[in-house]
Amino acid sequence: MPIPLSIPIGTVIRPGADLAASFASYPEGLECYQLAWPLKHCGVVPELEAAAEAVKAAAADRGGRISALGVYGNPLRQDEAGEVARDGLRRALLAARSYGAEVVGCFAGRVPWTPVPDSLPRFREVFSEFARMAEGEGVKLAFEHCLQGGNWERGETNMAFHPAAWEMMFDAVPSDALGLEWEPCHLMCQLIEPLAVLDRFAARIHHVHGKDGKIDRAILDRSGTHGPEHAVRHRFPGLGDTDWTVIIARLRAAGYQGVIDIEGGHDPIFRGDREMEGQANALAYLRRCRDAAERP
Repeated sequence: MPIPLSIPIGTVIRPGADLAASFASYPEGLECYQLAWPLKHCGVVPELEAAAEAVKAAAADRGGRISALGVYGNPLRQDEAGEVARDGLRRALLAARSYGAEVVGCFAGRVPWTPVPDSLPRFREVFSEFARMAEGEGVKLAFEHCLQGGNWERGETNMAFHPAAWEMMFDAVPSDALGLEWEPCHLMCQLIEPLAVLDRFAARIHHVHGKDGKIDRAILDRSGTHGPEHAVRHRFPGLGDTDWTVIIARLRAAGYQGVIDIEGGHDPIFRGDREMEGQANALAYLRRCRDAAERP
């Protein structure tokens, strides 16, 4: 597989009602953008297709393009919330090519409050259809592996938080259209070594979120991972424990054809009024890492 010349670096935007105006506050130099709607905003997705040309033009005015869309609800639920999530995901898949996007990020969903294996029949039912749709549209579905407050035995939103679940999911729906929206932090929150997982699942990584984790060993020693204090903090790249030069080098060696989109909104210091400072710092850091990884 050929090594890509350069992996584009962009950011994740959680758009407001005016999609085209959502780019204005972000730093210059971003090469791409993912438009992402979290769980509670899945219902706004029906406006997607009509806004495609204006949004592409707004991204181009900033020197970038739309890399991915994302809809993060629970499509396995069998209630109104599940129908909203499935409808949003369906619309995103059908609209993706209008934006020039090749990836749609999502949660895998979960049958609420059951062990992970109990969600597999419903996952097979729902995502067999979505996989066929993605294949027909020429796009990829990428599962974000966020724990969403659950564990193997009980959880509400996303079964795709653990590598063992990924294996079950890819066996249940054996489509190359299904893959991962990978990042180190969600693995580090489970004390899983992210680079080992990257190497193991590199062929399934369709999209990368630029977010890192910082482990506080003192908190971990006294409180573990499920106490009142967070032993792992979500940080912008450059402020966590992972060397992104290594990540980019390994992605390139695996023939990764996607992008890295910085995911903000989580850093405990660079948030709120300092969010865009964190975005700019992360962009500069990732560009330095890319330069180092591409150096002969």
